[in-house]
Amino acid sequence: MSKLFTHLFTPYQVKRTEFRNRIFSTGHDTYLPQNYLPSEALTAYHVARAKGGAGLIIVQVVGVHESARYTTDLLMGTEDACIKPFAKMIEAIHREGTKVFVQLFHPGRELLGRPEGVAQAAYAPSFSPSERFRTAPRPMSLAMVEEIITGYGEVGRRMAEAGADGVEIVGSHGYLPAQFLNPRVNRRDDRFGGGLENRIRFIGEAAQAVRKKVPADFIVGLRLSGDELDADGLQEDETLAACRLLKDDLDYFNVIAGTSASQGGAIHIVPPMLIENAYVAPYARKLKQAIGKPVFVAGRINQPHEAEKVIAEGAADMCGMTRAMICDPQMANKAKAGATDDIRACIACNQACIGHFQLGLSISCIQHPETGRELDYGVKPKAARAKRVMVVGGGPAGLKAAAVAAERGHQVTLYEKDTQLGGQARLAQLLPARAEFGGIITNLTREAERSGVRIVKGKTVTPDFVASEAPDAVILASGSLPQRPPAEIGDDAHVIHAVDVLKGEKTGSRVVIYDWLADWIGLGVAEKLASEGVDVRLAVNGLSAGMAIQNYTRDAHLARLHRLGVKIIPLMRLYGADATTAYFLHTAAQEPVVLEEVDTIVLACPNAPEDSLTRTAEAFEHYLIGDCLAARTAEEAVYEGLKAGMAV
Repeated sequence: MSKLFTHLFTPYQVKRTEFRNRIFSTGHDTYLPQNYLPSEALTAYHVARAKGGAGLIIVQVVGVHESARYTTDLLMGTEDACIKPFAKMIEAIHREGTKVFVQLFHPGRELLGRPEGVAQAAYAPSFSPSERFRTAPRPMSLAMVEEIITGYGEVGRRMAEAGADGVEIVGSHGYLPAQFLNPRVNRRDDRFGGGLENRIRFIGEAAQAVRKKVPADFIVGLRLSGDELDADGLQEDETLAACRLLKDDLDYFNVIAGTSASQGGAIHIVPPMLIENAYVAPYARKLKQAIGKPVFVAGRINQPHEAEKVIAEGAADMCGMTRAMICDPQMANKAKAGATDDIRACIACNQACIGHFQLGLSISCIQHPETGRELDYGVKPKAARAKRVMVVGGGPAGLKAAAVAAERGHQVTLYEKDTQLGGQARLAQLLPARAEFGGIITNLTREAERSGVRIVKGKTVTPDFVASEAPDAVILASGSLPQRPPAEIGDDAHVIHAVDVLKGEKTGSRVVIYDWLADWIGLGVAEKLASEGVDVRLAVNGLSAGMAIQNYTRDAHLARLHRLGVKIIPLMRLYGADATTAYFLHTAAQEPVVLEEVDTIVLACPNAPEDSLTRTAEAFEHYLIGDCLAARTAEEAVYEGLKAGMAV
C-alpha cells in the first residue's frame, strides 16, 4: 500500500460492518435502471467501481411511496417483487469486497417527472411553491405523512432482505425530510410542524420505522445538506441543531451542501469546476464535533490527496468521491498502489454525468466514455491482427483513438502539427474558472503513453506523407477551423474570433460578443473581458447564455457575469457590422436590433471541419472522428475516438 494515503486506506467500521477503506460512491442518478428496478447495465456500472477498489457504494435513490416518482429513472422499492433484482445487484457488488447501502427517497415538492405524460401533483409538508421546478405542492394530510413513514420502513426491510448493509434516508438538497426541517417550508400546525422538536419528528419516525423492520446490526444513516446555501433554505445552525436532536436515531450522517429548490442552491448538487475542492469538509468537521457520530462527506473531493487530508485532519470518517470514480473506476486501486500519475482525474465539467441524466440519457464521462457503457466497452478485446495505424491530430479525439487502438495491440503513431497536444482543449483551459479542463489533455496523453502510442509532435501530415507511410488504417482527428457567419461585415469593423481573444489579441473597450453557440465559450470570453475592465454585451442566439451546457455549470457562470455587470441580450442573430455598430435580428420578433458604440465584435460561432485529408484517407481503411467529422464538443470527440479505436 502507498505510504501517501495511510489514513484513506485504513479500514473503518460502523456497527459490525467494516469498509476496506474510506472511499465511497455517493448515491447518484444514472438513468441505467429499467422499469424502476436494477438492470444489468446498472449492476455492471457499480461492479466496475467495486472492482476498482471502492470501500462503499451507496446505490441511487429508491422511492418509498408512489408519490416519490420524481423521474422515470429512479428505482422503486414499494413492492416485494423488487427484492430479487436488488439482491442480484448487491451480491455482485459484494463479491468484489465492497459494502452496499441503498438510498431511501421522497422528493416532496422537488418533482419534475411526467410519468404519464403530464405534470404530476407534488406533495409537501405545506403549501410552499418551489421556484426551480415551478411546483405548487399540495399539503400532505396527516394520514399521507404516516403512510410515507411506513413506506420508509417497508422499503428498508426489502433492502435488508436483498442483502444491503444499510440504508440512507435522503434529506439532502431540499428533499422531503429537509422540507419538514425547514420552518420556511414547513408551516404545519400538527405534531410534524412548529418547533424544532416537531419538525425533526418526520426523520426520527422514518428512521424508527426502518429499525423496527431490519436486523439490529443493519445501518441506518441520513444524508443532509450542512447548509442549503439559499436565503430560504436550511442554514448551517439549523442543520446542526436538528442533527444534535437526531443523533441517537441514526448510525451515521452524510453531509453535503445546497438545495434543489433554487438555481443558486442547485449548483451544489453536482458542483462545477469553479467551486473549491473539498469545500464541504468544514461543515462535516462542525457536525462531527457536534454529534460525536460517524460523519461522511462529499463535494468536489476529486483526488486521493484531498480525501487523505480530510480524513487525516478528522473532518470526516468517509469521503465521497463519486465523479472521481465515474471518470476513473480504478481510482482507488491506483491510489492504493501509489500510481497517482495514472489516475484519470475528474475535471468537473458535468457534461456527461449529471448532464446526461438531465437529458434523459444514461450516465457517462467525457474523458471515459466507457462509463455507463460497461456492457459494451468494459472489455477491449485484442485485435485479430496487429495493424499499422496512423492517427492524424493530437486533440481529445485522436488521443483516445490512439490509446484504445494501441491497447488492443495495434502499432499506433499519432501525428500532431503543433508542438503541443490537446487541440482546442488547450484554449478552453485559458478561460476563467476553466483551468481544470486542461486535465483532459493530461489524462488522455497519459492513456496514450501507457498504451504504447508513438507520438510525433510538430509534424504536418500531407497526402504525400500518408502515401509514403502506407499505413493499414488512417484515423483523421484533425479538428476544425473558425468560420465567420453569413453576415454583411464592413472592412472597417473590428471582428475577431473567440480563439483570438484567448491567444492574446486585444479588443476595444466596448465589446459585443456574438454567441451563436450559447455554450461555455461565450460565457467565458465575456467574463474574461469584463474582469479586465471591458464593457461587454453578450448577444446570444438563443434563450439564454449557456443554454447548450449543463445547467449547474451555466448558472454558476451566469452568476459571475451578473456580478461583473455583463448585459445579456437573448434571441440575437448577427446580420451586419460596421466600424461602430452591430446589427442584429431578434429571432422571435423578426425585427432589427441595433447595438451602437461598438469597438470590437467577438464571434463565438460554429467551426467547420478541417478534413482536407479525407480523399487521401479514402484509399485506406479510414475513420473521421471528432470535429474533423463535424464540429461538436469534447464528449463526442472522445467517444468517437473510443469507437474508432475499437473498430480498427
